[in-house]
Amino acid sequence: MFYYLDGTVAEIAPYLAVIDCGGVGYACKTTNYTLSRLKKGQRGKLYTHLNVGEGIFELYGFATQAELGSFRLLIGVSGVGPKAALAILSTGTPDALAMAIITGDEKTLTAAPGIGKKIAQRIILELKDKLAKESAATGLDFSGGGNTVNVSAFTSKATEAAQALAVLGYSSAEVSLALKGVDVENLPLEEIIRQSLKKMVKP
Repeated sequence: MFYYLDGTVAEIAPYLAVIDCGGVGYACKTTNYTLSRLKKGQRGKLYTHLNVGEGIFELYGFATQAELGSFRLLIGVSGVGPKAALAILSTGTPDALAMAIITGDEKTLTAAPGIGKKIAQRIILELKDKLAKESAATGLDFSGGGNTVNVSAFTSKATEAAQALAVLGYSSAEVSLALKGVDVENLPLEEIIRQSLKKMVKP
């Protein structure tokens, strides 16, 4: 229903931003990261997710499409609701989440308020399984002509980075283009992911 909101930041509160669009204030539940990118009285643009259920009509907004994608991945995990997803994304960035899933880092997830070890394990298990299924469907070999990149030339770090980006919902074509030009041989994994995300994400 709503793809994004682009207007004036009318109010900012914990986990909440109100965007005034043409005289209508849209209250968006959001993360600490997104709130840090907004300033009251200035223009703000949020990519949105509408949560509708019995007696529920809630709007969530995020500064980047990567953060929105991470939110949707998290709420797709059984037992993880919007509140838990916001808590996880408020303690880190989308690339940190992807790294945690790929490396099985439960501590990064349990650093979020209300996220216990069992939920963290379920998130890692389900999203790793999702990645495995998508990898099987797409091949994730990043081979081909044109602007694609041959994964056989990559180090294991680059392959892990590609998997992490796939966790965030990017296609193999998008990932191969993002990794092109990044120094995968010498940069640490986290920096490879960060630079690749920077090339793909347009706030």
